[in-house]
Amino acid sequence: MFILLLLSSSCSSNLDFNQVNNLKLTPIVVANFATFDVPANQFLIGGVEQSVTGDVLNFDIFRNSFFNKSLIKADLYFEINNTINRAYIINLYFLDVNNSPLYRINFNVPAYNGVVNLVTKPVPFENNNIALLKNTWKIGFTVTMLPGTALNNGSLGSLKLSSSATAYLVIQ
Repeated sequence: MFILLLLSSSCSSNLDFNQVNNLKLTPIVVANFATFDVPANQFLIGGVEQSVTGDVLNFDIFRNSFFNKSLIKADLYFEINNTINRAYIINLYFLDVNNSPLYRINFNVPAYNGVVNLVTKPVPFENNNIALLKNTWKIGFTVTMLPGTALNNGSLGSLKLSSSATAYLVIQ
């Protein structure tokens, strides 16, 4: 009986369930951001070089109010590999709901000369400029091919862009 009494009693303190109100989570999310791989011969239309090309893509991640409210910082990382014997200028434009530019990222990509030709660029968004990213509805890009050896349908190489985003969130 004494053993049963000893086992049935326990020590406990008052639990404070209000601690959940002070809970703060700080997840970090890493994801692919944007990619393209353009073979050299795609800079030709009907055999004629196209020195400027581009596109505009919807970017709706920040239309999600949870993500928009929780994001406190983002680091974008870009890597461009050029294996075409022409130099390029690449511009990425972050556009608002009215297609007005909020931010631009510029890349000067040298012509391929037989060795690895990587251009890398980290782009942080924090403090005041995080709002620019949060107000982005579309991302546009232009690729400008600079003068050089003429391309033809048999030209080798490609222009590849890959990028990632690291998002830092605070959830309360």
